[in-house]
Amino acid sequence: MSVPRSRLLDLMKVQCRIFSHTFNPKGLRLGNHVLRQRLKGPALAAYYPRKMATLKDLRKAYPEYEMIDEDEEDRLESLRIIKARGKGAPKKKRTAEESKKAKRR
Repeated sequence: MSVPRSRLLDLMKVQCRIFSHTFNPKGLRLGNHVLRQRLKGPALAAYYPRKMATLKDLRKAYPEYEMIDEDEEDRLESLRIIKARGKGAPKKKRTAEESKKAKRR
């Protein structure tokens, strides 16, 4: 004695509701396996260490104290030396007219 298909479908509906599955009697590819997977965001966020406060942040928080950033000073000094030798980056064009002059050359 076989059970009618409608009765089996009703049973499947109830099972899906109880176990919180998606009712899919035709077996279509719905992508639910992707939605059931664990979220990767927290794992990726925990992979990188938390950002520490930089000297720039401290300077903003406490402007009354004078702090010297040696790395920044070295960078600015090297830029001054390069520009003095004529090897620095060219100046940016501020207006459309200046950029037209540059294109004509």
